[in-house]
Amino acid sequence: MGYPMAGHLSKTNNVTVYNRTTSKSKEWIEDFNGTILLNLSEIDSHYDFVISCIGNDEDLIEITTAENGCFKLLSYNSIFIDHSTVSPKLVKTINTEASNLGLTFLDAPISGGEAGAINGALSIMVGGSLESFNKSEKLLQTYGKKIKYMGPSGSGQLTKIINQICIAGLVQGLSEAVHFMKKTDLSADDVLDVISGGAAQSWQLDNRLKTMSEDKFNFGFAVDLMRKDLGIAFDQAEEYGIDLEVTKIVDKFYSELQKMGHNRLDTSSLIKRLTD
Repeated sequence: MGYPMAGHLSKTNNVTVYNRTTSKSKEWIEDFNGTILLNLSEIDSHYDFVISCIGNDEDLIEITTAENGCFKLLSYNSIFIDHSTVSPKLVKTINTEASNLGLTFLDAPISGGEAGAINGALSIMVGGSLESFNKSEKLLQTYGKKIKYMGPSGSGQLTKIINQICIAGLVQGLSEAVHFMKKTDLSADDVLDVISGGAAQSWQLDNRLKTMSEDKFNFGFAVDLMRKDLGIAFDQAEEYGIDLEVTKIVDKFYSELQKMGHNRLDTSSLIKRLTD
C-alpha cells in the first residue's frame, strides 16, 4: 500500500522513503522521483511530515517510540501520520509520547485496498489534533479520495474497526452468493450488471464478484492482515461489553483459510472454503 502512496506524493513533493527491506526502497526509487534512507537513524530532523504504513502494533512501536525509532530524531512540531491499522489504545499511548516530544501524531487508517492506493482513491479516517489534520489534508489528498476528521486520538482506528466489521460480513455473504451463482448457468457479467443497480450493491460486489468467480485472489489485503484487524475489533468490543457474533463466525472461517495455506491471498479468498 505504501509503495504507490509514496509514488503519488512524489509527484508534487520532495519525498524520502524508508523500508526495513532495503530492496523495496531501491525498487521504489527506480519507479519514482525521490531519495531513500538505508537506515531510519539517518532521518532528517527537519521533515515537516513523516508518514508510515506498516503491519501491526509492534512494527509501529519499532519505528516511533522504541530505542531505535525516529520520534527522538524529529524536530519540534513535526507531524507524524500513520496509515496502519493498529489498536486504539496503542495510538493514544503513542500520541501522548509524541506530545511530550513536541510532535503531533495522527492515526489515519485507510480503506480501499491495493487498487485504491494505486489509483489515489483511498478513504482515510483520521484521529488526533484537528489543527494538525487541517495542515495535513492537502497532503492526504494526493492519494486519498475521501478524507474525514473523526475526532481525538484513536478515533481513526475506531472507525477502521467499524469498516472491517462491515467488510467481514459482506465478503462472507458475497462468497456464498458467488458459490451459488457458479452452480447455475448464469453469466457473472450479467448478474453483476443487474444486481449492482439494486439493494445488493456494495464496493465488494462491484469489485470482487467477477474476480471471485474467476478464482483470482491477488488484490493485496491478505487474510493474515484481516485476522489481525478482527483481533483488534474483538479486543475493543470486549472493552465495550458487546459481542460481535457474525464477525466471530467469519473470523473462524478466515482461520480455516490459514490452515489451508491461504494466508497471503486477499480477503475475497473466503470463497475457497466453499469451493476447494
